[in-house]
Amino acid sequence: MRDGRFTGVSCALLTAALALAVTGCQRTGPQDGRIDGGAAATRASGYGAVFLGADECSSFGRETFTEVPCDGERAAARVVARHGGGAADGPACPATTDFVLHIGEQRLAGGGRDRSGEDGGGGTIPQGYACMRRLQPPHPGDPGGGGGPRTIAGDCVRRTGAGEVRETACDGTGRERPDHKVVSAVGRRADCPPATTLYVRLGGAGPVGCARPV
Repeated sequence: MRDGRFTGVSCALLTAALALAVTGCQRTGPQDGRIDGGAAATRASGYGAVFLGADECSSFGRETFTEVPCDGERAAARVVARHGGGAADGPACPATTDFVLHIGEQRLAGGGRDRSGEDGGGGTIPQGYACMRRLQPPHPGDPGGGGGPRTIAGDCVRRTGAGEVRETACDGTGRERPDHKVVSAVGRRADCPPATTLYVRLGGAGPVGCARPV
């Protein structure tokens, strides 16, 4: 959580050792690239068939995110995956994604390109989301970095009550100090090391996070 503006906050389902599962969540908010909790504001210029397509780059701004050349001085983050629809119902971003840009459906003014790439007097940017990776450190999505939209092996968490944990930086530079570290991701709780004291639901191929006190 070194940079609160663009760091995703993960809230993962957990259970104490030998206890029943309890309700948890994963949520996104202004820290993951949204503007005031809504779709990211976008400037309709300088893009091709897909706005912020895979391997394209964006600038950082206080109110807008604009597609820019990746070798330009304004480039700040690269798209590592791009999906249509809402993030809650779509594919998960790659494990080390730093933040997510939520793009609302928008009508384009004249001079832009529509989703087919044709020049003309307008068009539409469809709803979607872009999984972003910063071009320069820090990378909150890295293991132990304290952010990103996913909790992965190597991340640290702090119990927040009500059966939930919140990811925080392993080096203690976040708002809260960690009390557990996810040391491995496995298919089932029985595969966790004997020293595991907390199970964190991660999703993906290794849906169970085995966590130890720190």
